[in-house]
Amino acid sequence: MIRLARATTRYVCQACGAVHAKWGGKCESCGAWNTLVEEASPESVPKGLGKGKGKRVDIGTLTERTEPTPRLATGMNELDRVFGGGLVAGSAILVGGDPGIGKSTLLLQATAALARAGARTVYVSGEESDEQVRLRAGRLSLSDAPVGLVSATSVRDIVATLDGGDAPQVLVIDSIQTMYVDSLDSAPGTVAQVRSSAQELIRLAKRRGTVLLLVGHVTKDGQIAGPRVLEHMVDAVLYFEGERGHQFRILRAVKNRFGATDEIGVFSMTDGGLEEVANPSGLFLTDRAEPVTGAAVFAGLEGTRPVLVEIEALVAPTPLGTPRRAVVGWDTARLAMVLAVLDARCGLALAGSDVYLNVAGGLKIGEPAADLAVAAALVSSLTDSPVPQRAVVFGEVGLSGEVRPVAQTEARLKEAAKLGFEKALLPPSRTAQRSPLELIELSRLQDLIGVLGEPAVRSALAR
Repeated sequence: MIRLARATTRYVCQACGAVHAKWGGKCESCGAWNTLVEEASPESVPKGLGKGKGKRVDIGTLTERTEPTPRLATGMNELDRVFGGGLVAGSAILVGGDPGIGKSTLLLQATAALARAGARTVYVSGEESDEQVRLRAGRLSLSDAPVGLVSATSVRDIVATLDGGDAPQVLVIDSIQTMYVDSLDSAPGTVAQVRSSAQELIRLAKRRGTVLLLVGHVTKDGQIAGPRVLEHMVDAVLYFEGERGHQFRILRAVKNRFGATDEIGVFSMTDGGLEEVANPSGLFLTDRAEPVTGAAVFAGLEGTRPVLVEIEALVAPTPLGTPRRAVVGWDTARLAMVLAVLDARCGLALAGSDVYLNVAGGLKIGEPAADLAVAAALVSSLTDSPVPQRAVVFGEVGLSGEVRPVAQTEARLKEAAKLGFEKALLPPSRTAQRSPLELIELSRLQDLIGVLGEPAVRSALAR
């Protein structure tokens, strides 16, 4: 005789999903505070696979030929670029971002464009009423788009509505944290509800070949709220980034089973919604008639797209015992390393100065190739000597002071030449010899001092 365990309560961490027998102020698994929420414990199941037998499954080989996966283009080139060329039938995509950054606006514009092209689309809103969504569509001039609109939060009702007849080709759920499964006693937004709701919706999308777009909230740390397993369940995870003080928005793919990761799409927020930015390098750069000190143009790479962006630095004396290090758009630890190398290998006295670093346009840079551009901006600010005009800078800096080669050198130089740049400060590279730009190769960081002018450096050190 098989006995089922008595239903009890448990406490689940909303940050990592760990289960605890009793409540505590701190989760012992991830260290987060005030994240344990009481949930009803599911009834235990008998051990083993039960009495029923499973059915045999076919085992294939890697040599079997399969047809290429068809893509459904949205008509928004920047969005299609991030998706890897378009939407794949049966795929599940998670879109996260800060509140008010434009996630709902982006997906509403995308579904409207698909609907106008003849695709069957349904927009399910769990946060706003039908009238609120219609008002936004009116502000965006999308009222004439044949988009199906539903205001619901019950996953059972949504599945029952969409599983019969012609299933939609594109389904938007805004947002997954508002959905709930009525078989669970926990509140919407908890780990159990988010996991179960996503699982049911993904199963529907796979069964009917529907593209599922899930909107996800983010925590104060910038991570998508809910269980981490949610990001493993979906086929692609996109982050919609941007600063409220800037009009630019960046859609970044951090996971994509049907395309390249770290691919970006650039949009501009206007009164009429989000507009695509075909040439983001031109927006991230500042047109100046004369060169200025403390600025260097970095030839970066975001996914497969080369992007030129301006890095600004300010080195100022400080009356404080502990100098300030303020960084916007770059890694603080990486800045500390570059400062240490400039101090130890180049003899620059930066340890006692305030250092401010900013990436123009609100873009966030993560690749080590920006080391040399940051160093150039710092030295330029310290010595009051500008970087050569119409020049781009890129290269990785090692702890011994050497400048290391980086990937995709030709693509970076090609983008710089297209925008009218004439020079490039870069590490030695064999693949860059065919570039029309004047190449200034730097094998060590000390060579940068010679380019910016050794007398200026000695004068700065004397001050």
